[in-house]
Amino acid sequence: MPREFSSLRQLDTPVKVLFTGYLTTVAVGYLFALIQILFTHGMADGEFGLSIDDIVYSYYGNRSGTVMETQLNGSMKENAPEHDRFVIIQWVRDGADADDYVDSGAKKIIEDRCVMCHNKDSSLPDFTDIRVLQELSKQDEGATFSSLTRVSHIHLFGISFIFMFVGLIFSFAETSTVKYKSIAIGMPYVFLLVDILSWWLTKLHPMFAELVIFAGGGMAVAFAFMWSVSLLEMWAYDKVFLRPDGQPRRQLSAIVEGKFYEMGGGKLFGSLFAQVKKAACWFCQNLKQRWLPELKVQYQKWRSKDDA
Repeated sequence: MPREFSSLRQLDTPVKVLFTGYLTTVAVGYLFALIQILFTHGMADGEFGLSIDDIVYSYYGNRSGTVMETQLNGSMKENAPEHDRFVIIQWVRDGADADDYVDSGAKKIIEDRCVMCHNKDSSLPDFTDIRVLQELSKQDEGATFSSLTRVSHIHLFGISFIFMFVGLIFSFAETSTVKYKSIAIGMPYVFLLVDILSWWLTKLHPMFAELVIFAGGGMAVAFAFMWSVSLLEMWAYDKVFLRPDGQPRRQLSAIVEGKFYEMGGGKLFGSLFAQVKKAACWFCQNLKQRWLPELKVQYQKWRSKDDA
């Protein structure tokens, strides 16, 4: 027996306002999240804009330098002139010796430019404690396992709730086939899991940095599609989805699917499946032989630091 339900265009106006308010607020939040990424991860290599190097430096680290040096040449670059940054970096490269902290001029610069934010009353590292500075003078190994664990569970809980409600609203759409509507609703969760996994994989090897951008892009595409279709069906259905004679336009998903197979999409799927299978075999082999042993070593280092 077919299920009866109200489509988005048939909803009462108060419900449409409720859904629109939620979708608008979430979209603004999504925009600010992207801006925040640009000003944090996007400045990891010292240049504005998200790149592969930014992802590598954020998760794997810049193993050719120290944490302090990476930050001063990256996201903190605009907070101090080149000369001041050079003085601090030189002190770090010379071993971050406590006896040379004052004479090198690093202490005065840090007190004038850094301590206003990096102090014991903030959530940032306390630069009034030289031991913290010396800890940051070690090799940059990117995100720690503890920070990845914290951020991972926050993202999994928070973003899954966002897409649950966006997907719920989109499920009342009528201009997409059930097949493609299901794909669009399920895509964000797949890409979310891939995104979180890619952080951990990039921590082990920089080659997985591209996977981070791919997964993030996939979530953005799914969000944009569900968001735009939902709003258009609620407020502009007649203008967008109906022809001038009042008859429904052909579903976009059916048009795209037809063109896709006309261009040889079936063969592309077969080739893609073969590549995915090959990549999965390579991943499992490397996971067992290289990454799990390395992860165990890194975990033991992390535990030893906490015990100390």
